[in-house]
Amino acid sequence: MKTKTVFFCTECGNEFPRWLGQCTACGSWNTIVEQEAAPKSKTGVKTQAALSRRTAPQRISEISYEDEIRFETGLGELDRVLGGGAVKGSLVLVGGAPGVGKSTLLLQICGHLTKFAKVLYVSGEESARQIKIRADRLEVGGDNLYIVAETSLHNVMDITEELKPDILIIDSIQTLYNEALDSSPGSVGQVKDCTLALMQLAKGEGITVFIVGHVNKEGAIAGPRVLEHMVDCVLYFGGDRSINYRILRAAKNRFGSTNEIGVFEMLDAGLSEVPNPSEMLLSGRPENTPGTCVACVMEGTRPILAEIQALVTPTAFNVPRRNSNGIDYNRAVLLMAVLEKRGGLQIGACDAYINVIGGLSLDEPASDLATVLAIASSYLDKPIDAGMAAIGEVGLTGEIRSVTSINQRLSEIRRLGFTSCIVPDHSKANITVPAGLKIIPVKSIRTAISCALRV
Repeated sequence: MKTKTVFFCTECGNEFPRWLGQCTACGSWNTIVEQEAAPKSKTGVKTQAALSRRTAPQRISEISYEDEIRFETGLGELDRVLGGGAVKGSLVLVGGAPGVGKSTLLLQICGHLTKFAKVLYVSGEESARQIKIRADRLEVGGDNLYIVAETSLHNVMDITEELKPDILIIDSIQTLYNEALDSSPGSVGQVKDCTLALMQLAKGEGITVFIVGHVNKEGAIAGPRVLEHMVDCVLYFGGDRSINYRILRAAKNRFGSTNEIGVFEMLDAGLSEVPNPSEMLLSGRPENTPGTCVACVMEGTRPILAEIQALVTPTAFNVPRRNSNGIDYNRAVLLMAVLEKRGGLQIGACDAYINVIGGLSLDEPASDLATVLAIASSYLDKPIDAGMAAIGEVGLTGEIRSVTSINQRLSEIRRLGFTSCIVPDHSKANITVPAGLKIIPVKSIRTAISCALRV
């Protein structure tokens, strides 16, 4: 007997009776995959019962949110990204590449959570002994921490019903499966159904659920994109495994801002918080070397200094090469075009490479001026003073435009020992100059280049 199949879009989760090259719901190409359909006689484990429960409508004036309390996870950087701590009854998805430290992060917070809550850690990738070895290395323990190696959704729901934990950790969602579905674990249908069951569990029982999700080669959470719409928070834990530093940022947060980042350092004893990321990102910065400039960007409420490096060399190809890491490629090309047209530097026949040190991704226009100065410094082979930073947005006519939170940025620049800063001329009236910091207001990139490189 031929097995009935349906087609899912891995981006939006929409179902189709046949394969299509383009999803008609979200417009994505080549994202529709075939999966076995669940038999009609079977229903989801616990999910159907949860969905069948009806709740009476309430007047908005009668609804109280006092029970939606936050609690600290024990890691201040994680609490910052979550918006001040985890929320009771929330569903949090933590994604990242294999080996980046997702399991270490969640197991490490168990050491603090078990002081006031009962925690159930469900692992589908490691045995209980393997988790015990890691817990001993991280010095995590306590009578309120329960470990189980399980991949069946039915068994996990039964264990949760018996144990009644306050916090549930699933590592990972791609290993969990529902026996009611014939498809394999990690498939679109399995991931979607298991997440729906966990969402009903979190909202119905008030249990805070953390889910680990793997990422695909494009860097997105593996599985249907609808998975990110179902959860309350989506956290991405990133960083090169060859570098000890890890950056945690929120892509979605129903209880706080998505602009905050958390910085950790991976050590033998686990993840260590980095309360001052600026010092970490600027450590080992070369002095008196062309092609480097420091910018100050705002990550939420936190000003962070980042080093932008550029390398401009004569091209050996018919078409010059352009490459950027940490800055949007199209933005980098735009700034190079402005630099050539308005700054008078003939970089059109040169290869240009731009890199942000430390793995940061700068999407704020305030880093434009530092990027332009780094490119000009490399092209002219003249170093920028090591004690100088630059803040400002660059327009298409070469003007330097003002940015927000200018005083917070200048305070951070001065705190880290910088002695001068190039700022937009339009912002000088609103600036409170910190003691020991020289402000250089400029109106155009030509003026900024002459002030920074003395040309």
